[in-house]
Amino acid sequence: MEKKINYIPAVLSLNQKKVGIYCRVSTNSTEQWNSLSNQISHLVRIVSTVPQWLLVDAYIDIASSKTGSLRKEFNRLLEDCKSNKIDIVITKNISRFGRDTVEVLNAFNQLKAIGVRVIFEQEDLDTNNTDADLMISIIESIAQAENEERSDNIRWGIKQRAAQGTSKLYDRKCYGYKHDKDGKLVIDEQKAENIKLIFDLYLSGQSVIGIIKELEKRRILSPTRKEKWCKRTIDVMLSNENILEMSGF
Repeated sequence: MEKKINYIPAVLSLNQKKVGIYCRVSTNSTEQWNSLSNQISHLVRIVSTVPQWLLVDAYIDIASSKTGSLRKEFNRLLEDCKSNKIDIVITKNISRFGRDTVEVLNAFNQLKAIGVRVIFEQEDLDTNNTDADLMISIIESIAQAENEERSDNIRWGIKQRAAQGTSKLYDRKCYGYKHDKDGKLVIDEQKAENIKLIFDLYLSGQSVIGIIKELEKRRILSPTRKEKWCKRTIDVMLSNENILEMSGF
């Protein structure tokens, strides 16, 4: 005999507020999955400590931090708030709520207009306890500080790699060179012959257009593996003193 299961939904008392938690990570890495798990469990614990709150849904995005990438769950959260399914939104911090200041402020203003309370747990910011203009100012200040810190970290990293000799910034491959097994730039003998030919033609009085015609006649491919050479490419080669070494001049 088949068992009958009757689902009895939770009854919302008059003073209870419907809470939605929002979590986001930007990649599918194990580290990010652990971060997501920690975010969810932490926010669920916070909601469970307040008797007047009822957790009705969790909105979880695993999406790129790049502007333009889809955040389906975030959009669903906004729609549920507009439909009065959510009274309070709680999220870990401002950076999880939006990918940039513009997006955070846009969402914040939408929720503020429909009377939905927003709590940023890490920054200890609550729209119920903070004036709207002050809240916006705080969000902008925090976002700016995070951007400055990120920029400083990137610059520091570039300097460190350059000092240690591990940066590829000044070791990028160009036409006529290749990386050896140790990752160092060395002359590519086959392409070096092409460069010598270009200089020979130039010194013999050929114009740039004439050089291009000769290269195409000999079926020598351009640096981008195309049959048609670009005039700008030849100009750069002829003005690049570093190429003189492989040209024999």
